[in-house]
Amino acid sequence: MRMKSAKIYITLLFSCYLLIVSWDGKQVYPKEPKKFQNITLETSLKPFKQKDPAYIAEVATHMFEQWSNLLVHTDTVSVMLWIADGSEILEYTGDMQQPLEWAKYIGNPNTSYPVGSGPKSLSLHERAYLYMDNPPDFSYADLSLIIETLREKGTEITGKKIKIGATFDPGPEFARSEFKYVRHPEILEGNAMGHKSFVSCYALLNGDNVAYAAYPNGIPDQTPFGTFFGKQSQLFLTDLNFDFLWLSNGFGFGVEPWSSTGAVFTGAGFLQHKLEHTRQKIINFWTLFRKECAGFEIQTRGSNLSTGVDLARDGVDLRSIYKSGFNIMPPPNSPWAAIDGDFGLEMVGYMSHIAELPDDRYVYRFYTHDPWWLNSPWLDRYGRFPHDIYMPMSVARIDEKGQVALPSTLNFLTIDDSFGNIPDVVPNEVIPHILRGREDSPTAAGPVVWVYPFDEYHDWAKERHDLLPEMYYGDWFIRQAINEGLPLNTVTSTTNFTKLLKSDPSYYLESIVLTIVPDAGSAQETALSEFIKKGGQAIVYGPADRASTGFRELLNLKNIEPLEGELELVSQLEPDVVNGHMPTKIQHNSLFSGGGLRTMIADKHDQHTKRIAYVIQGKMQRDQAWIRSLPSWKGGKVAYIRGTNSSSFQGGMLLRPDDPEQWAISPKLVRHLLAEFDYRLSYEKEGVSVKSPMLTIARSHNGFFFSGYAPNTTVLQKFKFPQGAPILHGYDTKLERGMSTYHFPTAWHNEVRVFVEQHDGIVSSKEMHSGELGVSRRIRIAGLKNATLRIYPEDHVTVDSFKAYLNVGYPWKTGQQTFEKGDPKYGHHFVIRNVTGHVTVAW
Repeated sequence: MRMKSAKIYITLLFSCYLLIVSWDGKQVYPKEPKKFQNITLETSLKPFKQKDPAYIAEVATHMFEQWSNLLVHTDTVSVMLWIADGSEILEYTGDMQQPLEWAKYIGNPNTSYPVGSGPKSLSLHERAYLYMDNPPDFSYADLSLIIETLREKGTEITGKKIKIGATFDPGPEFARSEFKYVRHPEILEGNAMGHKSFVSCYALLNGDNVAYAAYPNGIPDQTPFGTFFGKQSQLFLTDLNFDFLWLSNGFGFGVEPWSSTGAVFTGAGFLQHKLEHTRQKIINFWTLFRKECAGFEIQTRGSNLSTGVDLARDGVDLRSIYKSGFNIMPPPNSPWAAIDGDFGLEMVGYMSHIAELPDDRYVYRFYTHDPWWLNSPWLDRYGRFPHDIYMPMSVARIDEKGQVALPSTLNFLTIDDSFGNIPDVVPNEVIPHILRGREDSPTAAGPVVWVYPFDEYHDWAKERHDLLPEMYYGDWFIRQAINEGLPLNTVTSTTNFTKLLKSDPSYYLESIVLTIVPDAGSAQETALSEFIKKGGQAIVYGPADRASTGFRELLNLKNIEPLEGELELVSQLEPDVVNGHMPTKIQHNSLFSGGGLRTMIADKHDQHTKRIAYVIQGKMQRDQAWIRSLPSWKGGKVAYIRGTNSSSFQGGMLLRPDDPEQWAISPKLVRHLLAEFDYRLSYEKEGVSVKSPMLTIARSHNGFFFSGYAPNTTVLQKFKFPQGAPILHGYDTKLERGMSTYHFPTAWHNEVRVFVEQHDGIVSSKEMHSGELGVSRRIRIAGLKNATLRIYPEDHVTVDSFKAYLNVGYPWKTGQQTFEKGDPKYGHHFVIRNVTGHVTVAW
C-alpha cells in the first residue's frame, strides 16, 4: 500500500513547476505558495478493514505519504475522523471496551428497511448496505488505537504537529443511531432528509434511565440538548485524546441546513414574531454547550446557504456566534456545488460567512471523495475538472487595514471512498491544482468587490423585523447574478470598508464596489458617498426605502407606489447573443424581491443620469437600473439596480430560478451593467436555456487570474476591459470589435498580463524561455495590427527592469521598443503604442 510511483510523479511535476529561477539563484516566478496554517485530511474508519495494529499502521502511513507533497505547505496536519454520525459521542459510557457503532454502510441505515434488505428498486437514501463483507467490529479501545497510530505515523512522516478531530452530524446519513431515532426522537425538528430527521441544537431531552459517561443514572427530564451534548463531548474528546470537534451539516446554525425555508420563513411568508425567540435559542445552545465543553476547538460546517438568508429564514445570529468567545472556526464553502452545480450559492455562502470572522482564520474545503453515498466527486461529479478548486480559491476577504486574507485551513472531504479505498489517482491529480490555486490566490482586491452588509443584517434582525424580506432577497439576488456570470470573488464587510477608507481613501479606486443601499445616517452612507464623489465606482442594489434624502439625491432616485407581478422589461444594455426567442417579461414577486418595485429617476432631465433599464405594467413604469456621474466626482460613477429576484419557492430545498424560456432573468443585468464601467463580459449561446458560464477574476502579484466553469462548453465568451481586450496567456484569441473571444472547457484557469486595444485579428500571448541572465520571464504577443498594449508585470518590476522588443528574436540585440508607464488609475503597468507584428516583453 505504500506510495511509490505516485510520490515520484507529484515530486517531479511540482519541482518542474516551481524551479524557474533567475540568474542569481533567487526564485522569481512562479511564487512559492503561501503556507497554510493547517491542512485537514478527513476520513472515515472504512480504510481500516482489519483491526490488527500492523495493518492500522500501514493504512495510516499510506494516508500521510499520499498527501506528503502537499503537507510540506502547512504548519499543522489534522485528521478528522468520520467515525459514525456523532452518536458515538451521545452513547459513550466511559467504558473503553464498549462496542462502537460506526459508519460501515453505504446508504442510509436509519430507515425502516434492515441493512442489506428491501426491493432492488430502493435507492441508497431508502436503505443501506454494508460496505464490505464482514466489516470489523470496533470498540472504543480500537478507536483509541487508530487515533494514536495516526498521531504517531503523522508525526513520523510529516514532521508536523498532528491534530485529530471527531465529528457530529445531526442527521441519519452515516450510521445507525438508536439515540436519535428510537430513544430520543423528541430532539428531531429538522426536515432535511424527511420529516423530523435532523437534530435541533436547541431541543430538550426527555428523561431516560440509560447510563452515559456524563449521566451514569440516565438523563434528567427536560435537559437541554446543548448541556447533555457538551458534557458528553468533553468526556469523549478527553478520554479518546482528540484535539477538536467538527459540527456537521448546519448543526448549531438553525434546524434546516439545506432548505430555503426554516423556523422563521415558511415559503409563504416571514413569521416575524418567531425571529427573536429562535435567535436566542440558538445562542443559548452555544452558551450551554461551551459551558460544559470549553477546552476544545470547535470547527463548523454551517448551512448550504448564506449569512443573510440563514438569519432571515432560520434565526441564525452569526455575529453573536462569532463574537461570543465560543472558540469556533467559521463555516467553509459548501460542498453542494459539486452536487447541483449552483456555484453562485456556494460563493455567496462562502463570502458572506467570511466578511467578518471570529478571529483571523477561515477554511477552504474541497470535495474529493464521499465515503457514504457511492460517489467520488473529483472522479465523477467534477469529471476531474478543477473548477471547484480555482473559483473558491480565488476568493479573498479584505480586512479593516486593507490586508488580503486567504484561507488559513484546507480540508479534504474525504481521502477515502465509499468502499474504504484511498486511491492514489486523486491526490496525484488534485495536489497540483491546489498548489497552483494557492500560488495564484489574490494579493489585492479584484475588479468587483462585494461590500457585504454583515452588521446591517444583524442589526435589522434585532430592530427592524419588517426588513426580513430585503435581507432574504439580497443574497439570493447576488447568487443568481454570479450564476449568470458576474465575476465576484472579493469580499469585505461594510464595517471594514468604512474603517479602511478613513485610513486609505484610494484603496478601492481600481475596483467596482457592489453593495446595498446604506442605512440613512450611517457611517457606511458617509463612506460610500465620499468614495463615489472622490472618483470611486459603485453598483448599489436592492430596495431604496431606507435611503436618506442625501443618498437619494446622490442616486437621483425617488420612491413611489410599488408594482409587482408580470412586468415588461426594457433594457438599453447590449444583451448576450442568443439564438431563438428571448423573453422580455420579468416576474417580480415582492415576497422574494424585498418588496414591490417602486424606484424612479427623480429628475428625468438630469444630463448626468443615464437610464439603463425600466419596466412597464399597463400604463405604469418603474425604473430598474440607471447610472450617474457628475463632473465634480473626479471620474466617480454609481450605478443603481433595484433588481428582481428571478426565483421563488416552489417546494423542495432551494428557491427555483424562473424558466428562462418564459421569463427574462433580472440578476443577469448586473453583469451587463459592468459595460457602463468599460468591462464587457458577454456570451453567445444556442438558446436561453443554455446555462451561462461562471467566472472569477483574482488580482495576484499584479496579474489577472481568470477562473471559470462552463456548464455548456458550446458557449462563446467575450471580454473587454477598460485597458483593452484581455489576452489569456497560452491562448490564441479572435478579436471581434475589440473583444477577445474564447471557447473554454468545463473548467479553466488562466493568467492575463496583456491587454490589447485592436479592432480585429488573431492575437496570442505565449510564454518564451528566458535565454538571458537577469531575465526571469519573457512573453511574446503576436498578431498585432496598429495595436496598443498594456502589460502588467509582477509588482517589483520597474521601468529599468522591463524590456520590450518589436519583431525580433533571440539574442535580443536589436528591435528595442519604446514604452511608457501607464495611467495609475489602472494600476501598475506599461503601455506600448501603435505596434504591428509581434512584441516580446521581458523582465
